Amino acid sequence: MSLPLIVLCAPENRDVLADEFSRYSRDYEIRTTASAQETAELLTRARADGEAVALLVTESRLPDSEVHPALHVWRGIVPTARRIVAAHWNHFMEDADQLRPGLATGKYDAFLLTPRGARDEEFHTAITELLSDWGSTVAAPEVVAVEVLSPPRNHVVAGIRDFLDRMGMPSAVVDPTSERGRELLATYDGEHVFPLVSRANRPLAPVLTVRDVAALIYGTPGDIEVDTVVDLVVLGAGPAGLAAAVYGSSEGLSTVVIESEAIGGQAGTSSMIRNYLGFPRGISGMRLAQRARNQAIRFGTRFFTGWPVTALVPGEPGQPHRVCTEGGDVLARAVVISTGVDYRRLGIAALDELVGHGVHYGAAVSAARELDGYDVVVVGGGNSAGQAAIHLARFARSVTIMIRRPDLSETMSDYLIREISYNDVISVQPCAQVVDGGGDERLQWIDVLDLNTEQVTRREVAGLFLLLGADPGCDWLPDDICRDERGFVLAGRDIPQHLWRDGVPPANLETCVPGIFAAGDVRGGSMKRVAAASGEGASVVPLVHSYLNGV
Repeated sequence: MSLPLIVLCAPENRDVLADEFSRYSRDYEIRTTASAQETAELLTRARADGEAVALLVTESRLPDSEVHPALHVWRGIVPTARRIVAAHWNHFMEDADQLRPGLATGKYDAFLLTPRGARDEEFHTAITELLSDWGSTVAAPEVVAVEVLSPPRNHVVAGIRDFLDRMGMPSAVVDPTSERGRELLATYDGEHVFPLVSRANRPLAPVLTVRDVAALIYGTPGDIEVDTVVDLVVLGAGPAGLAAAVYGSSEGLSTVVIESEAIGGQAGTSSMIRNYLGFPRGISGMRLAQRARNQAIRFGTRFFTGWPVTALVPGEPGQPHRVCTEGGDVLARAVVISTGVDYRRLGIAALDELVGHGVHYGAAVSAARELDGYDVVVVGGGNSAGQAAIHLARFARSVTIMIRRPDLSETMSDYLIREISYNDVISVQPCAQVVDGGGDERLQWIDVLDLNTEQVTRREVAGLFLLLGADPGCDWLPDDICRDERGFVLAGRDIPQHLWRDGVPPANLETCVPGIFAAGDVRGGSMKRVAAASGEGASVVPLVHSYLNGV
């Protein structure tokens, strides 16, 4: 297999850039060009020959084109490649004002100063981050952590792969009839019921659900001694839960996190979050979540994934609360509910039967690679829908964002709207609603209702991604915990006054049950943003300390 390409368009400083990128020559093939036209011709040949282009680096001045139009042409040829403008130090300040606005519309990924000497690791940090992002979202993994042995079209496999991608674990699906498949089966003496999973070269094991995979890799809550009372149990490992885990365990609380799906929650499915503080080049939801998880583990937090909470039993005064899952129970002196929200179901049986086979609730980053050259529809007008559309546009022939409103301005961040408007692959269809769909074994068509004319049109599509707002999914909570009419958990002054204790409201993020708190999207009245959820997760820990200390 040929190496992925790094293409350097360097009309003035070819030797400088070629020398800087020589450190990557073991894993990438470095090619240089001297003009926008030569670069376009090289990329066209590479695409025709099936060569992967990982990174495009251009100087800020080209002899035959302005940089922005050149980048637009190049993206049309290789939309999955990451793009960098590396300005020579003689031109950096002069060109910055003209070129930097292109970052806001996604024309390229980074504006960097060409290194002026040896070991410019700030420059190379940006390069390796973008190469890592390309490798995790575009390329098939060179080394896999988990192999999923299954014949094609197994309905469980799509969910397993999505879970593993969100957990940052490179995986591969292996056909049992292939050479590698026969090699794996030769080591397995059990019944050939698929899928079978091998992780880290350990023996194959049968799995029926994503939860089986999670338990296989990470264990179950029952592994904790039931007689041991932990200081804090965090329910949900989205941004709020991860922040609570980091700050709780770093401040000396024995902390356990129980997550029903993969670490990161809805935010973990985002292919790229560009407006999170401290990440100027953006960061994928998976990477943000895994970094936070590793940070919490460093301080002693224990994580259990794939285990939905089935019940929360408040303790009597002075007694611990009990958190129940099918894998076991955990006793805790304090509980933070940070389970986030789920995407609402469309409620069309024919489409729900095709979930995992072209129909996806959420961004399903792992599915994007399979839609190369197909038409895709994203339903939803929030930031998650915009991020999903931009990621899908790297692969799909066309991406349509379908919304019921007249436009995106009320529900989506401005930076995403601008990036979408610049992308020729993405279009927005307002005042529209999916009313039916189907296909032979996988999605092939949908029916779309025009809300203005009430006409129904059939469209051929291979992918339907449904990001339909927020459902707290808190039916498992006891009646003791107050919720609003939509099911979101009430805390602090939002709790009805007749439930206040001695006329004093609970603490800001505390529910009406002492020692049980709510943070993030699951809390009624919260701002549904990643940074806001992280802030609430951090803020809840001092309140937990005050409760445990009897303050």
